[in-house]
Amino acid sequence: MADYPPVHPPLRASMQVRGMDDIRALEQTPLHVVMPQRSTYELIHNSKAAFGDKTALTFLHTGDPAGPATSWTFDALFAKVTQYANVLHALGMGKDDVQGVLLPSCLEYQLGLWGASAAGIAQPLNPLLSEDKLVSLLQASGATVLLAWGDEAEAGYWSKAMRLRERVPGLRLVIRVAPPGETRAQRPVLPEGVHHLDALMAAQPDNRLVSGRRIAPEDVASYFHTGGTTGAPKLARHLHGGQVYTCWATVEVADFRASDVALNGSPQFHVAGTLAGGLPAIAAGVHQVIPTATLFRNPEVIRNYWRIIERFRITTSGGVPTVMAAVCQVPIGDTDISSLRFCRSGAAILPPELAARWERLTGHKVHETLGMTETSGVSTTTPLGIAGPAGSVGFRLPHMQMRLVEMDADGQATDRDAAPGQPGIVLYKAPNVFAGYLNPADTAKAFTHDGWLITGDIGWLDAQERLQLSGRAKDLIIRSGHNIDPKVIEDAVGAHPAVKFAAAVGAPDAYAGELPVVFVALHEGKPASPEELMDFAAARVDEPPARPKRVFIIDAMPMTNVGKIYKPELRAMAARATAQRIVDGLSDQFGVPQHARPGAACSEADGLSVMLNGTHSPAFEAALRAALAELPLKPQRVLRAA
Repeated sequence: MADYPPVHPPLRASMQVRGMDDIRALEQTPLHVVMPQRSTYELIHNSKAAFGDKTALTFLHTGDPAGPATSWTFDALFAKVTQYANVLHALGMGKDDVQGVLLPSCLEYQLGLWGASAAGIAQPLNPLLSEDKLVSLLQASGATVLLAWGDEAEAGYWSKAMRLRERVPGLRLVIRVAPPGETRAQRPVLPEGVHHLDALMAAQPDNRLVSGRRIAPEDVASYFHTGGTTGAPKLARHLHGGQVYTCWATVEVADFRASDVALNGSPQFHVAGTLAGGLPAIAAGVHQVIPTATLFRNPEVIRNYWRIIERFRITTSGGVPTVMAAVCQVPIGDTDISSLRFCRSGAAILPPELAARWERLTGHKVHETLGMTETSGVSTTTPLGIAGPAGSVGFRLPHMQMRLVEMDADGQATDRDAAPGQPGIVLYKAPNVFAGYLNPADTAKAFTHDGWLITGDIGWLDAQERLQLSGRAKDLIIRSGHNIDPKVIEDAVGAHPAVKFAAAVGAPDAYAGELPVVFVALHEGKPASPEELMDFAAARVDEPPARPKRVFIIDAMPMTNVGKIYKPELRAMAARATAQRIVDGLSDQFGVPQHARPGAACSEADGLSVMLNGTHSPAFEAALRAALAELPLKPQRVLRAA
């Protein structure tokens, strides 16, 4: 029987991509010729064969670049991934069985991802999700094994893991990862069905898969959960072949090099840290630096961002826009960042002022990338040396089909192609498009009738065929049938020197359906009034319907766990403010004193509610119900206190 995995050269760029002509040139060679690797396990094996004792991963224990760190070579990475796959096989896990991962961003995450997908299916979990949400995700996947962090740390990991074990009937085994520095004398005695990782690993060979499994490209590698923090779980099925394709295409277009050192501060439970950054770096022989278990959420890491670049001679760095905005507040001083050659951003549209600030500070343009869970992490990217305006997310990947279609009045995709240069909803067909959600009903909504993935992104193609991203279809503000791009408002308000972040959403309106409003977080020590920002925006937004009707100044933007501005919460805040204005107006009309006026509340999950008490007259209540009923908000409730 032939040796497994077969040895192929590691991934490397075959040319410097400068435009769509180069993308098309890459497509002249069939994909199976340039991408013979069949699984993520093969990618790791090829890098072990090519790079051996070269450092693959360095984990910083603290945000101090001179502090303690742990490193793995490519030899060690392959050996540990193989051992862990054998652990899971010995515990009875087959190729269709699922292992959940409840870890911070540590070195052992590599085992939970690539070792688990070599034995079965990996399910990365956001540890900051509620316990109920984690229960739902594990039940939906049918996970039987959980790899969990062995102390409480930031997210109460271990106690959460023990409660999940009780609440998820199918979860029969928990494997405990010891935190750094724990001695054998300190380790706890574990109950039946719970095991120490290192003890299990020591009993397994590290040079071959004991199962004898030959992983196929069409085998499921991972289940990644999508969406925010509310609603039913949506688990996306990733195939080995799709993840390998993302690696190959990313290395080709983004020019990953074995000489690179990358600062990877994106969460490992998210495709940005795992598939857009992590696995391509492993496959190309890049040294990755992981800045502590909490990554860029660690204030010490942000304070030392430039020093980390200097200490490790980082060549590739960046972050989501919120991280880049925080880093831009940190003086570089005499820190040597001359090693930098490539700065990347993704996950959200980069505000133009932030892009310009980063370039002034570092001397480097920001190269934006677009990706999503449903495209295994990457769909378009901006190559090194290509300059574009903020919001330009670059070229489609080789061997990918991209189509832009018109939207209907509700912002939904139609069958009509958008005219050249006009915005449309982005659709894809590609080798890395996911194999659907676990729930078939969710899958049906994600694709057109003829098999195109509906991304929900809105963009247009420029003369160079670069995708210029506007935003998300669900974020469109629809005022009296007029589609308003929130990015137009956000760019206008964000140009004000006092503005740190600006996010525009639609506030419900009885006449227009929605009216544009904007939420603003200011730089510390730089005051601005709502009126000043309204005037500033009005002078810079050409279309009168798109000029914001209100500006709300807030202390901090609501964020997701991966650093995106969380617009559903802003929409709920806008709806609450609208309802409160109605309440206050009727209170004036009916003579309700200030202290007795009811308060409006609104949340994404529960909708709008107003609580009345015994002092409010039936006439006031009837008028309030009638006024609120005209708002396009469901559900809504007017309640009387008991």
